[in-house]
Amino acid sequence: MNRMRAFIALKLPGLITTDIQAIQEKLAGYRFKVRWVKADNIHLTLKFLGDVDVHIIEAVSACVAEAVNGIRPFQLAASGIGVFPNIKRARVVWIGLSEQVKALNELQKSIDINLAELGFPRERRQFKGHLTLGRSKGTIDAANLAEALEEFRTFKSKTFVVDRVTVFRSDLKSSGAVYTELREIALASDQMHLW
Repeated sequence: MNRMRAFIALKLPGLITTDIQAIQEKLAGYRFKVRWVKADNIHLTLKFLGDVDVHIIEAVSACVAEAVNGIRPFQLAASGIGVFPNIKRARVVWIGLSEQVKALNELQKSIDINLAELGFPRERRQFKGHLTLGRSKGTIDAANLAEALEEFRTFKSKTFVVDRVTVFRSDLKSSGAVYTELREIALASDQMHLW
């Protein structure tokens, strides 16, 4: 098989995923029909590449390295909670981000622009960085959901440093997605670590 699903994302420190897992467990108490993302799999997607030829990963990694060269490390915090597209038709439950979000947006835009040169279409929708907690498996009662969102509205994790970007492979299994790190690229540097 010469193709794979791939994406570019930021990994989260264990301390942050532990905090997020605690919120997932409390939300699970509301008994929403939601398939929760495994805490270890929660990441911040910067660009979904889709189904790509395995041979293009080197070129993708080089494009990402060029895009992040000159971008300094910055800080983020997981913060607040919400749903897409809206509370009446919730499909995705997510946690937002705070602190240096402008730097995050600049990072994503730079990667998006560079990858367009390889033929990956630019994102049409405005980037809204978020951490997916779960996806609905049916209708969620809006009043019950509003109560849950209000409970975690003021949630904020400790800050964490974003100093690298990772190219991932995604394999869809019946038990959920399995992510494999292919390349890790440091910010403000052209250093790339092979896994």
